Amino acid sequence: QVQLVESGGGLVQAGGSLRLSCAASGRTFSNYAMGWIRQAPGKEREFVAAISGSGATTYYADSVKGRFTISRDNAKSTVYLRMNSLKPEDTAVYYCAASRLLLLTPLYDYWGQGTQVTVSS
Repeated sequence: QVQLVESGGGLVQAGGSLRLSCAASGRTFSNYAMGWIRQAPGKEREFVAAISGSGATTYYADSVKGRFTISRDNAKSTVYLRMNSLKPEDTAVYYCAASRLLLLTPLYDYWGQGTQVTVSS
């Protein structure tokens, strides 16, 4: 089992920035690819970004490319999502997730509880 706890969400104005963190425990963190997935009200979960276990490979949804950066610190068992130039359409609950495979879909094995990000116009 992998336990994941997100933090760092909040309310921000359009154009602002936030950094989300996700602390993992339970298994060897570097063995797992990590992803950020979001879900807006009334919508399905949407892939945002993913990073390989080593951190060498990253992927982004087209909607966030150039604005968001995923990174990880394996010594701290933590993955981050830096979000710049935020838009109202980025408003969602953001989930951290883990999987043995690097996935570009919301089909991860382990999930955190989510953190709310609200971007006001």
